[in-house]
Amino acid sequence: MLDTKISRRAALLGAGAVAAWVSSPARALLQAAAALPVPAFVDGLIAKMTLAEKAGQLTLMPSAWGGGVATQLNPPTNGPGFEQQLEEVRQMQLTGVFNGNGAEMARRMQTVAMKESRLKIPLLFAADVIHGHRTIFPVPVGEAASFEPDLAERTARMASYEGAASGLDWTFAPMVDIARDQRWGRTMEGAGEDVHLGILMSEARVRGFQRPDLRAIDSMMACAKHFAAYGAAEAGLDYNTVDLSERTLREIYFPPFRAAVNAGVLSFMASFNEISGIPSTGNEWLMRDVLRGEWGFEGFVVSDYTGDMEMIDHGFAKDSREAAKLAFLAGVDMSMTSGFYRKHLPELVEAGEVPQARLDESVRKVLAIKAALGLFDDPFRRIDLKREKARSRTRAAIALSREAGRKSIVLLKNEGDLLPLPKSGKKIAIIGPFASGKHDLNGPWVVYGGQEYAVDLAEGVRAAVVDRSSVTVTAGSGVEEALPGGIDAAVAAARAADVVLLAIGESENMSGEAQSRPEIVVPAPQQALAEAVAAVGKPVVIVLKNGRALALQGAVADAPAILVTWFLGTESGNATADVLFGDYSPSGRLPSSFPRSPGQQPYYYAHKPTGRPNPSDDKLEPYKAHYRGIPNKALYPFGHGLTYGRIEYSGLQVAPTLAWDGELTVSATISNRGTRAAEEVVQLYIHDRAASITRPVRELKAFRKIKLAPGASETVTFKLNRALLLFYGRDDKPTVEPGTFDVWIAPSAEAEGVRGTFELVKG
Repeated sequence: MLDTKISRRAALLGAGAVAAWVSSPARALLQAAAALPVPAFVDGLIAKMTLAEKAGQLTLMPSAWGGGVATQLNPPTNGPGFEQQLEEVRQMQLTGVFNGNGAEMARRMQTVAMKESRLKIPLLFAADVIHGHRTIFPVPVGEAASFEPDLAERTARMASYEGAASGLDWTFAPMVDIARDQRWGRTMEGAGEDVHLGILMSEARVRGFQRPDLRAIDSMMACAKHFAAYGAAEAGLDYNTVDLSERTLREIYFPPFRAAVNAGVLSFMASFNEISGIPSTGNEWLMRDVLRGEWGFEGFVVSDYTGDMEMIDHGFAKDSREAAKLAFLAGVDMSMTSGFYRKHLPELVEAGEVPQARLDESVRKVLAIKAALGLFDDPFRRIDLKREKARSRTRAAIALSREAGRKSIVLLKNEGDLLPLPKSGKKIAIIGPFASGKHDLNGPWVVYGGQEYAVDLAEGVRAAVVDRSSVTVTAGSGVEEALPGGIDAAVAAARAADVVLLAIGESENMSGEAQSRPEIVVPAPQQALAEAVAAVGKPVVIVLKNGRALALQGAVADAPAILVTWFLGTESGNATADVLFGDYSPSGRLPSSFPRSPGQQPYYYAHKPTGRPNPSDDKLEPYKAHYRGIPNKALYPFGHGLTYGRIEYSGLQVAPTLAWDGELTVSATISNRGTRAAEEVVQLYIHDRAASITRPVRELKAFRKIKLAPGASETVTFKLNRALLLFYGRDDKPTVEPGTFDVWIAPSAEAEGVRGTFELVKG
């Protein structure tokens, strides 16, 4: 639901704040900062600080003492050594560090801050805890496939439980960018293409990380990123230009961020991209007018890694001094990695180019949040070496990883009920570059979880079957290169088996930041492997590893059974085996549409109609909106996913009219005609037939996940009101107009399910 009311405080922080700043800058900004609870000692502390020390509180740097993946992300040659960084702590040149090496590192740094720095201000320790800390959960887009916000909240809570035990106060998650072009590598880090699902996952993950009490020793501050529209980069190219209407920003890309604010998030991260010519890091309209003014955000904004520096290459700032000035005045409170703030802010204040009141405002936010995290009461509250070890990879965490993994798996296809497989009586050949081995299991953006703890597919399958010797493993191909004799060995293994599990897809380094792909297909060597194995004639189950939707082709698309297993994390093999052998009936649904061809990108179900739609998928007509040879539909649309039951939709009930201030009930009967229990994600879609601004062909407004025993039926009911029908009108304000609406209760965004209409009437 969109909240169209603007509070008195929000109004003061919006356009009116500009006039207030001109007439009385100090007073206006003090009022703005006062909304965040600020302990009485904070202003006294600020009064004692030099300009350089204030700039230090707004400077976040990579830890000089990393380890493992953290060192790869922040190579020591890129910055100071650890002893030099300790000296920066003594001189109060740092507010904190990120991606460090655990509790011992944090203890040493915090000890210097509290014993050897002038004002004894505690440090803040942050990290990229994206989908788990030591125990790794499915990548977020995979977890979104569960359509269970509660699950996302629980995995975030467990990640916070582990991460906080190693000294972390702050995680750079959740990423809440809507991603509608699957070429974009960071698709894996969000919740997919849909706004409604994105909102729910945003709220859930913020709640999970921050818990009810931010001071608790098992909570971490969340960070909503990347503000804004990073997922709309042109052509799906990471860091690329974004050029969107304000309406599209407000309808599609803003809502998950606003949901994070409503859930209580206390930090935002600016995005790398520009929007309509202005980099987000220097965009005052984004950071001050919208985020603080309209939404009432009370926390602080941090740049992304060297985001302020990158405005120089954008051609927006002429040098580092101007970049620091533009970013800070736009509303980015904290600079990450570049060091521009500590280098230039003192001079900019002395020159009168940055008001000291604004500097104090940002420092006040940072100190108030450190207090909210409990750091002034006990700077070592999350730093405990014994606790770090005791909370790492607990039984509960591993069990949750397995649960999250199996709930994230999507069954795209299951011809002839090939799945589930029997646990005995069949020879199984696992073939492909992901058949076995301690690699590509956790997924991208894992800083602290080791692959050595993860369970691969072969291990999971062998643990599930009665006779481990009935399972053979053959690589057949590398991920992006052929193996000498690989296809011959794979064909021989397939001939000797009764069924083939073909483990193919993307490696970890093919998804994530800076991993945009021009063609979202299975790499050629693996496709050749699939064609050769399929030619043997044995039943083939595709076990797809991926961080984005892919365009499936040839033998991969034609296989009788296809499982999308994403990157599932620590319990990858066990979770997959649970679904393969029927210990768990697949319940995941696609959070992103799988296109028919890579050339369809960007493709998303909630696209606008054209004036020349093709009237039928059965026949492609000339001079209609479709590519040559394919309909303007997905191969597998958003929301699609099968179960081991046989699900039917019937009996739609919908009243003919919705009163302007009333409520409408929509219901349908969902039945399981199969012989196995199943979980179904029942989805409600609407379409506004005629409006002053054209509307998408469908929009998801609600969903429910239900359990159905064999032969059982359940009536699923949804409520609709006018607020759920709002869109942004010609004046970029929320509105809705009387008229006819289509409504579906369906198993996916392009399935018919059951359909009806109602009329929104005014007066």
